[in-house]
Amino acid sequence: MPNVKERAARKEPRTAEGASRESHAGHTREGSAQGHRSSLMERVHEASKPDRHSEEKMVPSSSLEAKGKDTMPSDFWDHLKEQLSSEPPDFSCALELLKEVREILLSLLLPRQSRLRSEIEEALDMDFLHQQADRGDLNVTYISKYILNMMVLLCAPVRDEAVQKLESITDPVRLLRGIFQVLGLMKMDMVNYTIQSLQPQLQEHSIQFERAEFQERLNKEPGLLNHTTKWLTQAAADLTSPASCPDSVDSSSTPGPSPSDAAAAPEPLSPAMVLSQGFLNLLTWDPESEEFPETLLMDRTRLQELESQRSQLTILASVLLVASSFSGSVLFGSPKFVDKLKRITKSLIEDFNSRSEETMQTVSEQVTQEIHQTLKSMGLAPLSSDNTASLIGQLQNIARKENCVCNVIDQRIHLFLKCCLVLGVQRSLLDLPGGLVLIEPELAELGQKFVSLTQHNQQVFGPYYTEILKPLISPGHTARAESP
Repeated sequence: MPNVKERAARKEPRTAEGASRESHAGHTREGSAQGHRSSLMERVHEASKPDRHSEEKMVPSSSLEAKGKDTMPSDFWDHLKEQLSSEPPDFSCALELLKEVREILLSLLLPRQSRLRSEIEEALDMDFLHQQADRGDLNVTYISKYILNMMVLLCAPVRDEAVQKLESITDPVRLLRGIFQVLGLMKMDMVNYTIQSLQPQLQEHSIQFERAEFQERLNKEPGLLNHTTKWLTQAAADLTSPASCPDSVDSSSTPGPSPSDAAAAPEPLSPAMVLSQGFLNLLTWDPESEEFPETLLMDRTRLQELESQRSQLTILASVLLVASSFSGSVLFGSPKFVDKLKRITKSLIEDFNSRSEETMQTVSEQVTQEIHQTLKSMGLAPLSSDNTASLIGQLQNIARKENCVCNVIDQRIHLFLKCCLVLGVQRSLLDLPGGLVLIEPELAELGQKFVSLTQHNQQVFGPYYTEILKPLISPGHTARAESP
């Protein structure tokens, strides 16, 4: 393993090489520059999302922290143990690890914590530790205990238990390994805290930056809003045409109240109504269509993911609704049973779009088996053979496009999302229609993501939407919207 000086020496040629690549890129054609600007805008756009959280540690590939996922568990720690057990001990790996730990601890400090910074720099002075290692009297266990004490001071409450568990470890290598793992979690806590605290500024800068970038493109391409105009025109037409009413559900065949009478009541066209309808239309957009609104191109993948999530929730809710009609309130009154059935179904319907019939056959078998086992464990009578056959048949029928249960659930989720845009997620959750109550947590997540996306998009492109909608919401359009 290279020592610290060797690692530092190797950084220079890589830096020079990177500079060379940047210089070369600076002389490429304008298309490359435009691609870079587009990539930058996408990064700003993603960073501004309120629902965005760091899930991966963004660390240099040369650091030990990066190696922790790949090689460290298999060879680094074995090598460290071998070095510390040798006579005399070899501290080269330990020193490199301690240097990395020192840098992580310092990165966790706030600017005002100057006293702690000085204390850590003194206690983990690498020159002094190298001198101790050269003399053969570097006390790894003592230093590890000091690091643990510092972690107790710096960690978030959610990490207290993990740090306390480390205090009982006596083996120095296991202790260092545990320290390094928990420090990685603490570092991510700090990253997430920083992102959260900067979110308002990031969002505001993103709005201004994205709008300015789009305006610059619009100045060069006057027809840049053609698809956006067509998209909003279609949304207005959907609202003014009695034949196309996606929110109409036959109340006689669908028990349970609608999410909101206000959302379903006829109203004169307004910009908010047209935009809401437009955003809802994007969830069922043909993925092969090239006429996607220009103002939403950066969110196209995200919208497709939301549509996939919505489709899976439709299948999940349909399965639960059918299953509950056979097993009744006894089983479905148990949150534990419902959660287990949801986990089973979710894991099986991931490939529904490509293998719908096979998927639902497996789901019907697993769900029926789970119901039988639970009834038996509760000392209740099992389903009759006729009911079992009917349950399996109805679950398998969910794979058919014309399945009435699926269609009703799909319309209800559509209406729920519309209510989220009009009333907000929390108010929409207060009045869920029948069949959606069992997937309330999943609906809340879907609704929040959808609302977050649409709100940010409206903040960025609101001025353009206003201009496009002016002729669409003329008195003539409004009168047609109000006519029976």
